[in-house]
Amino acid sequence: MHFKPHFNIADDITYLNTPGNGLLPKDSLNWRQEWEQEFFDSRTDLRDKQVDFLANVKKTVASFFTSHVENTYLLPNFSFGYSTLIDLLPSDFRYVVLADEYPSLQYPIISRGLEHITVPVTVDVEEKLEAEIQRSHPDVLILSLVQYISGLKINLDFLKRIKQAYPDLLIIADGTQFLGTEPFNFQESGIDALGGSGYKWLLSGFGNGFMLLSEKLRSLLEDLLIGRPKPTVAMWQHKSVLDTFFEPGHQDNLSHGTLQKSMQWIQSIGLDTIHAHNRSVSEEAYKLFAERNLLLPIIQERSEKSFLINVQVDPACYPHIQQMGIKCFPRGTGIRIGIHVYNDIADIHRFVNILESIK
Repeated sequence: MHFKPHFNIADDITYLNTPGNGLLPKDSLNWRQEWEQEFFDSRTDLRDKQVDFLANVKKTVASFFTSHVENTYLLPNFSFGYSTLIDLLPSDFRYVVLADEYPSLQYPIISRGLEHITVPVTVDVEEKLEAEIQRSHPDVLILSLVQYISGLKINLDFLKRIKQAYPDLLIIADGTQFLGTEPFNFQESGIDALGGSGYKWLLSGFGNGFMLLSEKLRSLLEDLLIGRPKPTVAMWQHKSVLDTFFEPGHQDNLSHGTLQKSMQWIQSIGLDTIHAHNRSVSEEAYKLFAERNLLLPIIQERSEKSFLINVQVDPACYPHIQQMGIKCFPRGTGIRIGIHVYNDIADIHRFVNILESIK
């Protein structure tokens, strides 16, 4: 099945920069134009329906990830929700975090002076994490499900197993570089807090994100907030105390509506279908990159691979690659690309041919 017609991609562009910024489906773009036109018409009552509108978006997000609506929060971005969560947890909690993590994940721990241990990202990273958890008995494990530089994907069964072995350990995960690439059931994941921004693999543009909480973590946070007065102002009476932290004020209906519309488009295609498509294209990419020794060793040696690939080409080549119509980005020791629903094998062959031409 061909998915390119659902997106506005110029003929002279090969778009491989989903890890930086995903494209919007035409359905989402059309919805945005219609919604804005109605919103700016002073005769409509669209402005007065924000509470109901956002409640409907929240139902879509919860359904998409198999989460409870009451444990789902809409955010302007992942970083806001994550920092809010960290500030709600006890200040004496001890954290385990991966090295070279996304700054929004790592820096809030450092800037707040919280006790933490850093585990290097290696081929056997899951074993390293488990050994550290056994050794130091931390309160919280923090990680991105797919690492933003290397593309290393954490084994999801590992998280389930760790949760079973250490039920008191809180697992906080950033899913921004993962969610939207394959079916995901939050309630069965073993994760206590899963956040994400919608502008990458969820194809939803800027200004939207979400945080999903497990029943256990939500109960813990509510216990920590006991004694705080509940909102009494009429327009906030539908909010709990916890709501006022994650959703403290007005939100952008256009941004969250785009998230909803893109999720509905993804669901209409089917995450199973999208995952199978991405896997087929990425298998060709990994094969060609491996033949040319262009993969990071830690990725080459792992059986499970993500759709984010750091191609080991000198980052100094980036301007030339960009001039040739390839949308990508330099990260770490190479050029980072992503393979998503609007990519095909021809895109990969074009990229490889360009790499061959600049040797």
